[in-house]
Amino acid sequence: MNPNLPRRGSISWMARHKVAANLVMIVLLVGGAIVGTKIKQEVFPEFDLDLVTITVPYPGASPEEVEQGIITVVEEAVRGLDGVKKVTSTATEGAGSVSVELLLGANSNKALQDIKNAVDRITSFPEEAERPVVSLAVNRREVISLVLYGDLREEALKTQADRARDELLALPDITLVEISGTRDVEVNVEVPQDTLRRYNLTLDGIAGHLARASIDLPAGEIKAENGNILLRTKERRDYASEFREIPIVSSPDGTTVRLSDVAKVRDDFADNDIEAYYNGQRAVMLKVFRVGDQTPIQVAETVKKYVSDTAPTLPPGLHIATWRDDSEVYRDRIDLLMRNAYLGLILVFISLGLFLEIRLAFWVTMGIPISFLGSFLILPLFGVSFNMISLFAFILTLGIVVDDAIVVGENVYELRHKGMSFLQAAVKGTKEVAGPVVFSVLTTVAAFLPLIFVPGTMGKFFGQIPAVVISVLMISLFESLFILPAHLGHTKPVHRTGIRGWLHHQQERISLGLAWLIRKTYEPVAKLSLNNRYVTVSAALAMLIGAVGLVGGGRINFTFMPKVDSDLVSVRAVLPFGTPVNETRKVQERLLSEAREIVSENGGEQIVRGLFSIIGQSVGGFGPGASTGRPTGGHTTTIQLYMVPTDQRKITASEFANLWRKRTDDILGLENLTFTYSTGPGATAAITVQLRHTNLEVLETAAEDLAATLQTFAGVKDINDGFAQGKPQLDLKVTHEARSLGVTATDLARQIRNAFFGAESIRQQRGRDEVRVMVRLPEDERRSEFDIHGLMVKTPDGGEIPFERAATFTRGHSYTEIRRTDGQRVVDVTADVDPLVTNAGKVLEEIKKGALEELTTRYPGLTIAFEGTQRDQRESLSGLGQGYLVALIVIFALLAIPFKSYVQPLVVMVAIPFGIIGAILGHFVMGYDLSLMSIMGIVALSGIAVNDSLVMVVAANDFRREGYSSKQAALMSGTRRFRPILLTSLTTFLGLAPMIFETSVQARFLIPMALSLGYGVLFSTFIVLLLVPALYVIVDDIRHFFGMLDDVHPDDLDVEPTVAPTTIDQSAETTATSRA
Repeated sequence: MNPNLPRRGSISWMARHKVAANLVMIVLLVGGAIVGTKIKQEVFPEFDLDLVTITVPYPGASPEEVEQGIITVVEEAVRGLDGVKKVTSTATEGAGSVSVELLLGANSNKALQDIKNAVDRITSFPEEAERPVVSLAVNRREVISLVLYGDLREEALKTQADRARDELLALPDITLVEISGTRDVEVNVEVPQDTLRRYNLTLDGIAGHLARASIDLPAGEIKAENGNILLRTKERRDYASEFREIPIVSSPDGTTVRLSDVAKVRDDFADNDIEAYYNGQRAVMLKVFRVGDQTPIQVAETVKKYVSDTAPTLPPGLHIATWRDDSEVYRDRIDLLMRNAYLGLILVFISLGLFLEIRLAFWVTMGIPISFLGSFLILPLFGVSFNMISLFAFILTLGIVVDDAIVVGENVYELRHKGMSFLQAAVKGTKEVAGPVVFSVLTTVAAFLPLIFVPGTMGKFFGQIPAVVISVLMISLFESLFILPAHLGHTKPVHRTGIRGWLHHQQERISLGLAWLIRKTYEPVAKLSLNNRYVTVSAALAMLIGAVGLVGGGRINFTFMPKVDSDLVSVRAVLPFGTPVNETRKVQERLLSEAREIVSENGGEQIVRGLFSIIGQSVGGFGPGASTGRPTGGHTTTIQLYMVPTDQRKITASEFANLWRKRTDDILGLENLTFTYSTGPGATAAITVQLRHTNLEVLETAAEDLAATLQTFAGVKDINDGFAQGKPQLDLKVTHEARSLGVTATDLARQIRNAFFGAESIRQQRGRDEVRVMVRLPEDERRSEFDIHGLMVKTPDGGEIPFERAATFTRGHSYTEIRRTDGQRVVDVTADVDPLVTNAGKVLEEIKKGALEELTTRYPGLTIAFEGTQRDQRESLSGLGQGYLVALIVIFALLAIPFKSYVQPLVVMVAIPFGIIGAILGHFVMGYDLSLMSIMGIVALSGIAVNDSLVMVVAANDFRREGYSSKQAALMSGTRRFRPILLTSLTTFLGLAPMIFETSVQARFLIPMALSLGYGVLFSTFIVLLLVPALYVIVDDIRHFFGMLDDVHPDDLDVEPTVAPTTIDQSAETTATSRA
């Protein structure tokens, strides 16, 4: 055993025990690979929405009635509860919904229970209101949909859809399936007025009679000697045929009048306008969701197999197809990221192999898979899944993760060339740099920590990036200190013959070329910079000002989240509320016709996988949290065009949407026409201005004015003033005559409601469907205003008076919906922008200066807030800024501790703003706008950029201790550290280069972060090589000026900088490649 070999400490023990190190490595590799197969897979991260929703159906009620009877009551009950941040409400026809946003960090389960208890204590809901549903909002992920379509009646399609859903749910990998495009099942009982009068019946009475005649009620048990006997009354009826036989009236002569004698009874659908079509044929859609740890690919493959197996067994005229397979998006994006990761790994290995010997380069590069797979053991603790965001985070670490291994490897390499044995060099070299390496990793961790604390949806969406980076860096630190030395310490000498000799010769040539570059180019420029150090600093500041000017002058725009083209182009048309469904069909057909025309002009049917359209129901949005299946009324229609992947067509989704918009902007009578073509977090409207006022009429007028102002801006599109004129409304009041006869307002309201909306007799479960039995007048007696004038109103004594004597009415309009925020009525004016023409920031600045000030002056009491994307931007940037300040303080402290100085950390940290210059120039050169991802990259860059300057300052300090002047030390630090600084910066950039130069539109919203890191590190490296030495000397100038130093050494740069001092601290030498 070598007596000079250090024997104490874990580093020494692991280096001497190669088997232990290999076992740990195997555990990290194999264990990580096994755990990796169990980690959840998804396209985007899944997260809780911190939102509790309260939904209260109020069938037949207008939005104003819902607001008064439901919304205000619920708001008052929940607004004062602990953990409540914001309360937003929506009153629509027939239902009220209240969303309670929770404070950051609030216990969502406790808040849910508190809200449930508060709602349960409400006793003032209208009698006709149904039971409130209180739930924690979930972020469900639709994976794939099925479409059943053909020339079949609605009943047949519904039956086939129910059967398909049951069969899908019976499959092992399917847990949640929803049906859309069909109406709810209903038993419809229609009784004419003359029949009611003939038999002296009322609709309310018939409804009650049916409820009493259709029961399934346990009646206890008989405890007989030979056993108990259960008693039960079983008269339950489910279908129209069973209800028809119920006796309604028995005459004195014994004749029984059954329901079928007085009413038309049929199994029917709810009285609303919902109809869906696929490629022109009537359709039903089944949406299949991923639940728990199910993978998108697993779910989609199961569904596809079901489709292939089921298609031959379908009835004639019925077809089945898949729709919106998100597993393809998942697979394509994962392949994209993995391709970039492999390419980045190869580039990192090549760059290391050019400057280090191949074996050393191999073991340093091995740190990447060891760190990646090892991190899989930690990631489940943070709730991290495999998705586009987390895999992108792995790419970010490609070039960074090897830096500590480079530090250790190069130091061991240098000691080996000084004559030490392999094992001795491995132990001593690792111990010498252990401290700097630990501080290096900690500063990088500190720079990524602010990304964890970004609030709101964006913080949850991108919060997995720092979790991945920190996990990988921790494993990398362990690997470089405890596994890598064992591999380097037990390496055997090799003869440089054959290919090894050729490679060694090429490395020697590269080293000589680099030495020539340093001597002939860098050294003279560095001398000139030091002799004119104040000019150097001034020039650097001018560059910084110029880079900031690129942003401030509008040469580089800021877009909070760039839009990413989807394979789905969607258009939603809204006609005036109450428009007959036939008019909606005409608009739908026009939109479909134009879409088919654009398809034929841009590649034909081969660029389209399907065309789905629906009336009266939403089909959901894009991105996280998009809702589906909400009834919207027969005045709305949505059309979705599902295109083949982008590499199989020439026209992009945004180009298709723009053509579609231009060809349909002449459609008259529309309240709103909105086109959507993007996915991901940037898919929402770019501009959302929320107006608040107590008076709905003021809100409506102000919203129209603001929308008109937005119309004047070039590039602003899809403007929606947030208001849609509601249906005509008759407001009824009981006459004095009717009151004198005993008719109350409640009597009048109930009789009118029963006649036109219907009296609900029974609500019961029939299989998977909740079926209502509704008793009302026939359709031909409730389809016009004339019918209400012919209505007879019952008096308490059994008599009747005509409606015109029982009630007076005034005409008006109801609103389509009423929205409220924190107890105030609000309306959101939304718009999107064409990024080639303008950006949301410019438009908002313009309207802030003019239109919004005019609105508040014109409408006293009007308040204005920026919501939607602007709110996310405000919260995200504010949280990021606060976290960034803390990170800078932590980085300063981590630098001040080893330097034992308050000034030198500031010299080191000067690299940060010049890294930002590189980030800005990178966006300018590559043609990208700055975005939230860019800012996140700049924040993370701060912990990485300081390390090149850290390298030089540490080295300069060591040279000063050897007796050199500040100028000599500064120059020598640059020439001696040029190679390791270049190597670590190069590996970082090359690790990110494949992503930076990726052309796929799917990666567009991730590329800005790679741009900030890659170009920031690359640019700051070359600036730092000149600027940091100049600042180092300026600090000494200041000290001399104040008499703080008495430097007697000559201030001469003509010292030979290629002769190494004999006593330089080895830890400083190897710290040259440290990456904070």
